[in-house]
Amino acid sequence: MLFAFSVAPSTTDDPDGSVSAAVADAIRVVRESGVPHRLDSMFTTLEGDWDQCMPVIKAACDAVAQHSPRVSLVVKADLRPGYDGQLDAKVARIESRLTDAD
Repeated sequence: MLFAFSVAPSTTDDPDGSVSAAVADAIRVVRESGVPHRLDSMFTTLEGDWDQCMPVIKAACDAVAQHSPRVSLVVKADLRPGYDGQLDAKVARIESRLTDAD
């Protein structure tokens, strides 16, 4: 299963509105969890089951809450039990179709 999530503080003291310090703390939690993941500019995607991923998402929210009394969380899940390695496989399938179309 894949869980894409975005977590950020709803408030910041940074003069330019940046939330990068809080987000970095959340990503540190993800990296230390050992759960397979991918980071991009808008979301972090975890690969695992409910019991592996949801505690990581909660801990990431808790890390962000150290920066702000209000936290925003968005989660999108691809619930497809029995499929592993989908962080890369889903992208490979699309790339293959694009290559085949050329």
